[in-house]
Amino acid sequence: MTAPLYAAGFTTAFGAHGIAANLGAGSGDAVTSLLVLGGLLALYDGAEVVLKPLFGTVADRIGARPVLLGGLAAFAVASALYALADSPGWLWAARLGQGAAASAFSPAASALVARLSPAAGHGRAFGSYGFHKSVGYTLGPLLGGVLVWAGGLRLLFTVLAVLGVAVAVWALVVVPVVPPLPRARQTLLDLARRLADPVFLVPAAALAGATAALSVGVGFLPVSGAAAGLGTVATGAAVSVLAACAAVVQPRAGRALDAGRLTVRGGLTAGLLLAAAGLGGAMLPGLAGVLLGAALIGVGTGLVTPLGFAALAASTPRERLGQTMGAAELGRELGDAGGPLLVAGVAAAATLTYGYGVLAVLLACGPVLAAGLLRRRG
Repeated sequence: MTAPLYAAGFTTAFGAHGIAANLGAGSGDAVTSLLVLGGLLALYDGAEVVLKPLFGTVADRIGARPVLLGGLAAFAVASALYALADSPGWLWAARLGQGAAASAFSPAASALVARLSPAAGHGRAFGSYGFHKSVGYTLGPLLGGVLVWAGGLRLLFTVLAVLGVAVAVWALVVVPVVPPLPRARQTLLDLARRLADPVFLVPAAALAGATAALSVGVGFLPVSGAAAGLGTVATGAAVSVLAACAAVVQPRAGRALDAGRLTVRGGLTAGLLLAAAGLGGAMLPGLAGVLLGAALIGVGTGLVTPLGFAALAASTPRERLGQTMGAAELGRELGDAGGPLLVAGVAAAATLTYGYGVLAVLLACGPVLAAGLLRRRG
């Protein structure tokens, strides 16, 4: 039942990174400057930041399955736009449409993973979901590059359209109808109180922090490697180490949580501290610093991701799962954008080493702040 949901997670990750990594090289007629490239990259993430909470709420109202299927179908249509039209204007429309569609089916898939899995198996379920997303993030740039080399950007968009249709049909056949649950009336004040509750805020903030570290590792470790005289093969291998560590750890962390060998609080604390240590390792010069940083950031984010989502699923009323997952995904998107912006800002004023250090300190302070919030809540 959950396999198509894992495929949906792979689809959004593969689509995001596969295109982002190859826009500059595969669409010279459309990407005429770095400013245009930045705008195209921001369209996808910007749509997700704005729309994920909205579609999460819609999933609670009408059911997550229709939102999942509609989002996957819209993703296929948006991908087919550029594959058929092949013009700069349609590239912008396709990228915006893909982001909006992912905003629908991503939180819906997370909510269905929680609804269709027993509470005692949430760790394993979200570990597997995170594993498939990590595989999408890892393979996206590589397979996307091969497709762009073989047939240009239109071939990549064609493959994404076919992938969206295939996963939608698979979900239509396999995923059962999960009717929306009755919900008590909720005001904006009630929503604000629930999202400000440490039971939501702590795992959501941990997810945002881990995503910030992951994004910084993927974006800036190659810069550190190049500064140390390493070639593109070595720096690419380092990023692959990060993604591989995250992919391997997530299912194991989920199983350990379900078996009682790991607690949410202990796992989130360990994950954030490991990610902080990875950023500290990245401050070391040469290949050793790059590899140490990649491995520790990957392990840290691999711990935080399934435990954070499992904690949110356990503490959320089942009739509000879509809204909660959408809000948590929004936090992750903000971390995805905010981490690199913070590190880049500090690096511009000082050096990249100081940028790593600032984010490492913020992540290391996270468990202390979380303990204070939970203590105040009682």
